[in-house]
Amino acid sequence: MTLPPKWIIHFDMDAFYASVEILDNPALKGAPVIVGGLGARGVVSTASYAARAYGVHSGLPISQAKRLCPNGVYIHPRIARYQELSAKIMEVFHRYTPLVEPLSLDEAFLDVTGSLKLFGEAPKIARRVKDEVLAETKLTVSAGVATQKHIAKIASGYQKPDGLTVVKAGEEKDFLWPLPLSRLWGVGKVTLKTLEGLGLKTIGDLAKVPFKDLANKLGESGRKLWRLANCVDEREVEPEREIKSIGHEETYEVDIDGEDRILTELLSLAVRVAKRMRANEVKGKTLTLKVRDKAFKTITRSRSVSLGLNDHREIYKLARELFPWDKKGPFRLLGLSVSNFQDPNGQESPMEDLFFNQVPKPTVADSRLMDALDKINDRFGDKGLKPASLLDKPGRKS
Repeated sequence: MTLPPKWIIHFDMDAFYASVEILDNPALKGAPVIVGGLGARGVVSTASYAARAYGVHSGLPISQAKRLCPNGVYIHPRIARYQELSAKIMEVFHRYTPLVEPLSLDEAFLDVTGSLKLFGEAPKIARRVKDEVLAETKLTVSAGVATQKHIAKIASGYQKPDGLTVVKAGEEKDFLWPLPLSRLWGVGKVTLKTLEGLGLKTIGDLAKVPFKDLANKLGESGRKLWRLANCVDEREVEPEREIKSIGHEETYEVDIDGEDRILTELLSLAVRVAKRMRANEVKGKTLTLKVRDKAFKTITRSRSVSLGLNDHREIYKLARELFPWDKKGPFRLLGLSVSNFQDPNGQESPMEDLFFNQVPKPTVADSRLMDALDKINDRFGDKGLKPASLLDKPGRKS
């Protein structure tokens, strides 16, 4: 017996960050708005559709965007505001199904298979969601409706902005195969160049290449692409996407060097990461340091400890020990991340002490101090409390 198809909707907000800026400042309507890091090494996070007409797109260096669009309105991201509106949008999604898989602040998959009897067919649900998001946030969202995740994702970008594209069951190949290879999920610039070198232009061309040939050429990546091109995608919508790590990194407008400056930056990163760890109520046992020098060579080093970390002092101490002091600077990027999250019950195996580095067990006073610090900083933001060495520290861009 053939099972009925699943129905998946991919929702993708239209130029989300830029649209929020225009929403909050209507005078920007129709202007080429570019949101991103504003330093010399900044990159575009989101460009309004007016800016895209100049060739500006996400991931483009800000310096290049300014050459393409010198009269654009350049704005630094306001993540807290985007998170606020994202929460409202996600709440609309959850009205129609508990199976919501967020991919970022501005996009998510919904499995509405179990909602059809209650709300009607999948395209009707997509339309209702779009209307409610618009009514409650004044922002538009594009939707793709299909029987598979990757096709739904491609479909949501097919008629942007404010689009709704439906790929009916049995018509997946008719929709997918004429599209250029760049539209296939997982095809980046390097892979695209390789595929074009094989004489392939469309997804249909790729689908017709023998499986073994593509696997021999691209390995596991080739196998995955062949399956997607042939509409083989059995991935489920995963409503609970577990956080695997929490981190922060900085790319500096001017390369940094010198022990004092590096230590200051490591402390700043430790404070940010620790605050996010506590906000998510997690502790992690593995700290990873990322360093990139002026020649774009990247070094990563990790160390595990027996007790979970979420105190900036301990994160900073380990970061100092991990830093490759033998390497010559200057450095263009530093990053810290914490992973390997501790059991929520906080219970440790006595055997762990034999294999992992020790950190002092936090006291009740330490916990209360961190709680108080977070509450003050949540209220006062940049004017809150911070280590003295971070006061008046040199500017940076993210």
